[in-house]
Amino acid sequence: MTQLTPIALTIAGSDSGGGAGIQADLKTFAALGVHGASAITALTAQNTCVVQAICAVPLGMVRAQIATALADFEVTAIKIGMLASADNVAIVAETLRPLLRGKRRPFVIVYDPVMVASSGDRLAGPGFVAALKARLLPLVDCLTPNLAEAATLSGAPLASNEDEMADQGRALLKLGPRAVLIKGGHLASEEAIDLAIDLLVTPVGVTRFAAPRQTSTNLHGTGCTLSSAIAAYLVLGADLPEAVARAKDFVGAAIARGAGVRIGAGPGPLAQLPLRVPPGRPVDRP
Repeated sequence: MTQLTPIALTIAGSDSGGGAGIQADLKTFAALGVHGASAITALTAQNTCVVQAICAVPLGMVRAQIATALADFEVTAIKIGMLASADNVAIVAETLRPLLRGKRRPFVIVYDPVMVASSGDRLAGPGFVAALKARLLPLVDCLTPNLAEAATLSGAPLASNEDEMADQGRALLKLGPRAVLIKGGHLASEEAIDLAIDLLVTPVGVTRFAAPRQTSTNLHGTGCTLSSAIAAYLVLGADLPEAVARAKDFVGAAIARGAGVRIGAGPGPLAQLPLRVPPGRPVDRP
């Protein structure tokens, strides 16, 4: 008897430094026992310090990657990350929308609306937000913005407490996604001093997820890893609240594994997989 392997598709940009984007997604899928297919939307020249250049993949090739993967693989979850341009938003939405007609959706969509890199470099061009609202957000099952992204999409000031996070989540639901996970990693309120607080907002209520804050400068790719872990756990049969809870645990473990590792001169990535250091090659080198 042949066993069917659980499959997820990531549609995102390539991080040449290996810390975020497609690379983080595929490492996360592999760590959780899910086969990862990919469609690359943009190439980046980046390291731990800077995004030096961004090159968009031709739109026809973006469409072909997605369509070809879905034509053969039984994909049950799609994680979308960096789209970079309004044109990319349009082509992804146009490719997926016909497949979502009917009573049963063949896959769930988790979207991490990446707009700015960890280095501070912008990763989205003109008209991007308007295209998201008009074309893509109505297709999304779970939107996972950080505080800045939630503020940009909702048109509200940056949330300063959990009540404001929940209000922005409810505002974002009106744009079409079926659920919104607002990530409060940068929340500056008193309750968030020792806790990383995320809120899952759905039409039926708000679920709070809190985990102890960890001390690490190696946080590059945290959002990518969380959203791809949510997608992976959904593929494996979890419902959305359970997938979020387990994904947060996975991210916490990945942060802990990568905390003492030096990759480059700037903030490094998480360690989605256990690190194996070859003999005679210490990680903490000068």
